[in-house]
Amino acid sequence: MFAEVIVDVAAYPIDRPFDYKIPELFEGFVEPGMRVKVPFGPRKVVGYVVDVKGESELAENKIKPLEELIDFDAILSPELLELSKWLAEDTLAYRIEALQVMLPAAMRAKYEKFIQVEQLDAITEPDFLTMLKGRDRVPLKYADSPILLKQLKAYVKSGAVQVDTLVKQQTAMKKVRMIHIVKAPILEELLNSLSKQAVKQRELVTWMIGHAGESIEAGKLLKDAGVSATVLKTLIDKGAAHEKKVEVYREPEVVQLRETAVPTRLTSYQQYAVDEVLHAFHKKQDTTFLLHGITGSGKTEVYLRTIEEVLSKGQEAIVLVPEISLTPQMTSRFKERFGDQVAVMHSALSAGEKYDEWRRIHRKEVKVVVGARSAIFAPFEKLGIIILDEEHESTYKQEDLPRYHARDVAIWRANYNGCPVVLGSATPALESYARASKGVYQLLELPKRAKEQALPTVNIVDMRAELQEGNRSMFSVSLAEAIRERLDRHEQTVLFLNKRGFSSFVLCRDCGTTIQCPNCDISLTYHRATENLKCHYCGHEERVPTICPECESEHIRFFGTGTQKAEEEIAKLFPEARVLRMDVDTTRQKGSHARLLQKFSEGQADILLGTQMIAKGLDFPNITLVGVLAADTTLHLADFRAAEKTFQLLTQVSGRAGRHDLAGEVFVQTYTPEHYAIELAKAQVYEPFYHMEMSSRKQFGYPPFFYIVNIQFSHEELMKVVDYAEKAARFLAEGLSPESVIIGPTASAISRVNNRYRYQCLIKYKKEPKLTETLQALIRFYRTDWIKDGLQLSVDKSPVVIY
Repeated sequence: MFAEVIVDVAAYPIDRPFDYKIPELFEGFVEPGMRVKVPFGPRKVVGYVVDVKGESELAENKIKPLEELIDFDAILSPELLELSKWLAEDTLAYRIEALQVMLPAAMRAKYEKFIQVEQLDAITEPDFLTMLKGRDRVPLKYADSPILLKQLKAYVKSGAVQVDTLVKQQTAMKKVRMIHIVKAPILEELLNSLSKQAVKQRELVTWMIGHAGESIEAGKLLKDAGVSATVLKTLIDKGAAHEKKVEVYREPEVVQLRETAVPTRLTSYQQYAVDEVLHAFHKKQDTTFLLHGITGSGKTEVYLRTIEEVLSKGQEAIVLVPEISLTPQMTSRFKERFGDQVAVMHSALSAGEKYDEWRRIHRKEVKVVVGARSAIFAPFEKLGIIILDEEHESTYKQEDLPRYHARDVAIWRANYNGCPVVLGSATPALESYARASKGVYQLLELPKRAKEQALPTVNIVDMRAELQEGNRSMFSVSLAEAIRERLDRHEQTVLFLNKRGFSSFVLCRDCGTTIQCPNCDISLTYHRATENLKCHYCGHEERVPTICPECESEHIRFFGTGTQKAEEEIAKLFPEARVLRMDVDTTRQKGSHARLLQKFSEGQADILLGTQMIAKGLDFPNITLVGVLAADTTLHLADFRAAEKTFQLLTQVSGRAGRHDLAGEVFVQTYTPEHYAIELAKAQVYEPFYHMEMSSRKQFGYPPFFYIVNIQFSHEELMKVVDYAEKAARFLAEGLSPESVIIGPTASAISRVNNRYRYQCLIKYKKEPKLTETLQALIRFYRTDWIKDGLQLSVDKSPVVIY
């Protein structure tokens, strides 16, 4: 028998399966989805078995044998192996990269396998007992014959032994010392034999008689019995108890936030959404639903009800959330409803916690996974539903190879499993809503809040007028008064300041004009080094003006401010206010997101000040005021999605107010109050915004009317990066049809990173049959020739951000 193996070497000529002979010892044990150790050239490398076959096209004397089994069971299911093939093709990545993205980092470390005996009396085979030699833990390599391996497989199945992995990272399995107390008659006999002077030993034995036959963690026993470890050790030696190390999972901390009562009845819209999704589930249809529900309309409850039904039918669910900040609240809701059936997967977990959560899923101990992007690869084999909450978020796109979008992977897995996908959002991505409008997705609407509360009142504050009246503060008079009112009434305020985007834009503080590119519907980006304004889509450049071209004011400057400055200003204006700041600096420490939210939910702060991590997901009854300090920070970025992102953020952040019994109010401070993204976010209406933005996208040829591919080049020498970018543009022009538009090459928005110059080419197309073929040929040139000259090339087929 032969195994087809993808080896752990990311290089162009090696990106294919290699044949290895399965030694007699391993015959019948090797299956697709296992990791093995194989000889590759002069070294031994890890490989993934993708197929097992009876014959090979190569001469048998040229085929090397497998060296070692790393796994005793397949860690990747047939579905995930198939998915890795599609993912590598779709994202133009190496197959090994597609396989590795599906596993926790700990699985890529060095590891050693052990046989751990669980029930010694269940082991009867003489050969197996001889191998153990009375030990309850031996290295797996001791099972070095086909007979022993066969017996081992049977004992693992019956639960008499288990195969443990010791990972040589900080991710070894976590063990605790358990003390098993013997039966009462033995303890009474021991008590009678102890001398009167052994006071502590007599006390402990007396305590043990009350807990005879129980297994207790050593630390707990010492605390409850009030004795030292030495006394316990002495009594174990005298036969009063047996000790054993038992594996426990590292439980990710789930912060219990103050929750609101679960609604007993669904609204008619929620009920309709649940019925439609469950109809597709029962019929095994891979329908993609777009659940468009305004903020506070009860989308989470729809998710929970559908999952309840999926679990009752013995199937499993994956729930994706875009950011770690959403995970605490989402996780606590799911744990409250489904208890220990929930596993959590996100980047803030330690390597050990991720490894343990992955093993709980792999061992089928849980039925629901809640997590960020990578949780889409959860090794479930009976998937019944996949949910993406806040489906419009850019964090669902992976920026490194393989550059997958979680939405695409979800739809692929749903198709494979015959189950529905639910994409939920108050402000869906334009692409998703366009697909729903065309009937590619099924649209489900939740137009009213779950408790029929009114949407918050949104006030737009023109900061130009504030400036003219001499107010140079970050806080307008009306917002400052509203904060003061909330402090007096002991209600809570959320202040939002978005500091996304790499560069500042130039803005006139008198009339609100931003300097636009004459050829594109994009604002120019300010480059401090050259004092230039530049368009990163068509390459247009101009000097920074000293006066505003519209109103000739001298109050023209680049725009930007930070959360720390805002915190200082709050301290001056409201010295008595208790402020929590939530941004990258305050949430570096593990678990800090959850702890800050817990404090806020318990009323330990009056004001929560933060960046986009607080814009969505928060659901606290006492928040009655939301202030957006600068709505313009995303509006004028050099990005064709700038208006969409601004509208989404403003709608999401406004939705944090007045979600329960108290009425909510929102203040949006801006220098461009007349912009349609801001005006329509005030009205909290999605469809008019969608139609306006779509007409703008159509006019300028952006998605969803065109697809975009971004090809980026980087080199330490400027002339070389320009030369390669031009060569690539010529090659693409020859290979693609005339209908496809090639823009560039032009310098990237961030033209130098780590002393490497960066250039890019954009391909815009509607239908391009030769796209994949041409891009693969370009990558082949790069991997076989250009890479030797120090060039780096990356291809992103559907970029979320172009920079």
